[in-house]
Amino acid sequence: MIDLGVAVVIEDDADVRNLLDAVLQQAGFEVHSAATGRDGVDMARERRASVITLDVGLPDIDGFEVLRRIRQFSDAYVVMLTGRDEELDTITALQGGADDYIIKPFRPRELRARITAMMRRPRQGAVGEPEAPVGLPGGLPSEPGLAAAGVARRGGTVLHHNGLALDTETRTVALRGTPLGLTRSEFDLLHELLRGTGAVRTRADLVRVVRGEYYREDTYISEADERAVEVHIGNLRRKLREDPQDPRWLVTVRGVGYRLAPKRAE
Repeated sequence: MIDLGVAVVIEDDADVRNLLDAVLQQAGFEVHSAATGRDGVDMARERRASVITLDVGLPDIDGFEVLRRIRQFSDAYVVMLTGRDEELDTITALQGGADDYIIKPFRPRELRARITAMMRRPRQGAVGEPEAPVGLPGGLPSEPGLAAAGVARRGGTVLHHNGLALDTETRTVALRGTPLGLTRSEFDLLHELLRGTGAVRTRADLVRVVRGEYYREDTYISEADERAVEVHIGNLRRKLREDPQDPRWLVTVRGVGYRLAPKRAE
């Protein structure tokens, strides 16, 4: 069995905790469990977890506060679990740095598949490490204003649009030379829209981008899945400081999805 590193399960329900423990062990993780939020934070730090499943409703401090504390020292993939299907919970979790949000009861195979898909896509960098601005080989600066133009680079591509530069090899993004700290999902969504060069991507299309191979064309996509994409897009707009009345990068196509804004002269 492949060793995928350490997974920490933070869950107060013993039955759910045991189920998560079994699923993650079968996937190839060394698993450690905690029944309270404070113990979970300590365990995630001590064990250097690469994946964390986190219950929202914990007996001491809630999962959102646990997530906030974990994000101060860890870049682990975090999947939040809850019995409540409320939009505010989804927004709070994803804005707080969670990578995924699953409603209980969940299907073990789906949880395992989502975690596997997440780990196939590396993050931009470890917590606390500054991200280098994106540039071209040989010290040449990135050229702003190109309509999602792609420049080949060491096996990867740098995409440019209205002052934004996305490097597919290093998974870094810069806006006029200033690095942007994006989550894995935000990076993947921005990449999809940039490479689409203006083509509309439906919410279902973007759910598949975020979820990875598990979500094929015939896979049912729920309202919660689409809502999560909307939250990620909202986070992207906030980090880009996008003007909703005059967007430079992300345009909403009402009732359908999103597309890239037209090229502008710089």
